Amino acid sequence: MIEVYIDGASAGNPGPSGAGIFIKGDGEVIRSSIPLGTLSNHEAEFQALIEALRICIDKKHRIISLRTDSQLVSDAIDRRYTKKRTYETYLSIALALVDEFDLFFIKWIPSSKNKVADELARKAIQLNTAG
Repeated sequence: MIEVYIDGASAGNPGPSGAGIFIKGDGEVIRSSIPLGTLSNHEAEFQALIEALRICIDKKHRIISLRTDSQLVSDAIDRRYTKKRTYETYLSIALALVDEFDLFFIKWIPSSKNKVADELARKAIQLNTAG
């Protein structure tokens, strides 16, 4: 099973944003900082999820255990629903990707347990604003 930790961050809400992705398992460790442009914090969290799922699909991983410190993202995936129309497109894309895995688990964790992904997301913001 692959363990995936994600975090999205914004310098402002909305503002320059980034995704931090930390993947470990099968003898492999991936650390990724992805600049996302200008998004709200919640949009950055959803985009971090989508980017992580795409990486796992590209790597042909079939069983994923994903952790996020975003209660909104965790609940939306678990319930396959979001109240806010703003997030419907993100959720739709994420669920289509989730459905490609043999097994997929998502769990909310406190920010204190998600430090590596958080650092990667903050680095991505810096990459985003370095232009």
